Amino acid sequence: MAIKRSSDPQPTPPQPRKSHKPRPNYEVTLLSPKANDRENEQNEDKIRPQKLADYIGQKDLKGILNIAIAAAKGRQEPLDHLLLYGPPGLGKTTMSLILAAEMGVNCKITSAPALERPRDITGLLVSLKPGDIIFIDEIHRLNHMTEELLYPAMEDFRLDVTIGKGQTAKTRSIPLPPFTLVGATTKAGALSSPLRDRFGIIQRLRFYELDELTAIVKRTAEIIKTSITESGAVEIARRSRGTPRIANRLLRRVRDYAEVQKADTIAEELAATAMELFDVDNKGLDWTDRLVLSTIIEQFNGGPVGLEAIAAATGEDRKTIEEVYEPYLLQNGYLSRTHRGRMVTDKTCQHLGYDVKSENRQTELF
Repeated sequence: MAIKRSSDPQPTPPQPRKSHKPRPNYEVTLLSPKANDRENEQNEDKIRPQKLADYIGQKDLKGILNIAIAAAKGRQEPLDHLLLYGPPGLGKTTMSLILAAEMGVNCKITSAPALERPRDITGLLVSLKPGDIIFIDEIHRLNHMTEELLYPAMEDFRLDVTIGKGQTAKTRSIPLPPFTLVGATTKAGALSSPLRDRFGIIQRLRFYELDELTAIVKRTAEIIKTSITESGAVEIARRSRGTPRIANRLLRRVRDYAEVQKADTIAEELAATAMELFDVDNKGLDWTDRLVLSTIIEQFNGGPVGLEAIAAATGEDRKTIEEVYEPYLLQNGYLSRTHRGRMVTDKTCQHLGYDVKSENRQTELF
């Protein structure tokens, strides 16, 4: 019997293969309303209204949807496909969840960038139950192939799948249960005409009025167990740029300030002080808004000036200025857009404390 000495070289045991980190299931993550920060999302779920009657604002939209829901329930059919468009933060996702609750069905949430491959949308569609609602955020960013699969699904409730390649390829039609597609977009004009025409209801969400935002702030304060006065709620609502998402975010920051200052109630003076600390003025303009406007006044004599020049002078991204800051400034009269470029208005000069007269600016077109 051969005995191995300790000095003999030992055979190297087989090394286990390095296992790659499993690929995260983006589809499941994006379909869940609790996608990123669990704590923040749970708070959002509490703040979101669960019924259409509890939804504050958007009176015209609520009236139309009340009729559509009652009619669909009477016929025992799903709702027509719905397209909601408007600036971010106005409640498009919340509205889809409310529709699902009112109809007594499930709502699956995803976004267009998550539907990159055909199997992404295929897996989502075949898992539906009768009457379910699919919410696709930023639907204008759908790729062409995914859009083509949605056409027969929306119209005829069928899914056309190609099996095989080349001459052996065959098309199979998979029947789908009736469902409702709710699309949300900030750019309705970016949707292709065939997709846009397949929506039975197309509605625009508008910015909220001061009294509506005040009611939202008071409701959120009650949910998060924060005491606030009527004037304190008005002060926060006034600085919320007509957007409930911003109003709720500002309320949380003011609540933090109140806790640090050992204040029992958020009053008007405390809310104003906190907002000044966070660099949000009484018109809802933040530091970047004022930077863009003051740059146009100081460096370009009030305009007109091109967007590229503004971006270069402020150091901000061109797309960020155009999509994030400009809509509010345009709609509230702080900025005007002409074929020659952007110009500030007299309202802007008065608010920022500049003495720039209209006749001294490059506003004459003739």
